[in-house]
Amino acid sequence: MYLDRLKRHGPTLESVITVTEELALRQAARADREIATGTYRGPLHGIPWGGKDLLAVKGYRTTWGARPYEDQVIDEDATVVRRLEEAGAVLIAKLTLGALAQGDWWYGGRTRNPWNPKQGSSGSSAGSASSTVAGLVGFSIGTETLGSIVSPATRCGATGLRPTFGRVSRYGAMALSWSMDKIGPLCRAVEDCALVFDAIHGADGKDPTARTLPFNWDAEAPLTDLRIGYLKSAFESERATDADKAALEVIRSLGIDPVPVELPDEFPLGAMRIILSAEAAAAFDELTLSGRDDLLTRQGRGTWPHTFRTARMTPAVEYIQANRLRTMVMGATEAALDGIDVFITPSFAQSVLLLTNLTGHPTVVLPSGFTEEGMPVSISFVGKLWGDAEMLRVARAFQEATDHHLKRPPLFA
Repeated sequence: MYLDRLKRHGPTLESVITVTEELALRQAARADREIATGTYRGPLHGIPWGGKDLLAVKGYRTTWGARPYEDQVIDEDATVVRRLEEAGAVLIAKLTLGALAQGDWWYGGRTRNPWNPKQGSSGSSAGSASSTVAGLVGFSIGTETLGSIVSPATRCGATGLRPTFGRVSRYGAMALSWSMDKIGPLCRAVEDCALVFDAIHGADGKDPTARTLPFNWDAEAPLTDLRIGYLKSAFESERATDADKAALEVIRSLGIDPVPVELPDEFPLGAMRIILSAEAAAAFDELTLSGRDDLLTRQGRGTWPHTFRTARMTPAVEYIQANRLRTMVMGATEAALDGIDVFITPSFAQSVLLLTNLTGHPTVVLPSGFTEEGMPVSISFVGKLWGDAEMLRVARAFQEATDHHLKRPPLFA
């Protein structure tokens, strides 16, 4: 059924790069045999999924969404791919991403929003969010460096988890920024994110940043043992929407009295973006020097080709100073959130997205309503470092008290 839906609707959304049909049928047949004989690998056994096409899958192209790599085949599986196979999940597609993980434009077109196919799905985990919400896959895997899970999840109405930096191995995934890249699931519900994360987290001995820590997920545990906050200035801002304010009231309706928190604002966060641009330019230095960056779909100011070229002129001193400031931001953020397990915030409030991607704090983003035009909007929960389980528990309680995640795009219902 999923393969049929994928073939039928994938072209409409421009969300699929490769249908891994042979692999999918083989994995599905194995799952059927195992389950029939009483061998059950867990809740993901037999569930079809799609991976952002910057994850290596043996025997299939890994294009990174970019014309210069359209025929690239990496002869091994990414750790995330291998772990999901071990969990019994069935890989049915490699999904689109904006070229080299920027935006929703790739070499084959623009990935579409299932709620409005005339609109892009945002990026760069464009196909992951779009395909999941359209029901083409049971869940998907995306990545985030600076908004690439939060943004398409918001646009498409998905539930997305960006784990704490270092909780999921990036081995076999395209490197963009070694100090900022993170891998996480895009699903329809928070509980699905927790199930997928449980299968993929932990060190593998191949990504030196990956760590194994307990993931004590208990969906039914009361919230009374957690200290929950809200980003006070964001909810009081004139940019706060009715959906944002309603989300905060849902939290209060759960018997929670959230405490006001504020994030440090004395640092020039925008200037620290050179960390990402310098690392990305280093990752794709060969592409820039070869001149093949001219093959990328998007050119001009703000695009990767332009950024890669200009980043070569970033002084090493400035890159080091930005990282020194980043360390100070990490310390100040920990101090500001002392004693707070989770806080709720509008997804794009202030500089919360940039700050938490620099510090490595986990975030789960989920639908919080719809605009008058019927487009989804989101709210985010941010956890303490390594506090992914507690964060997901609060987000699930919110989601259980609402029905936004249960609504389906009419074209794909």
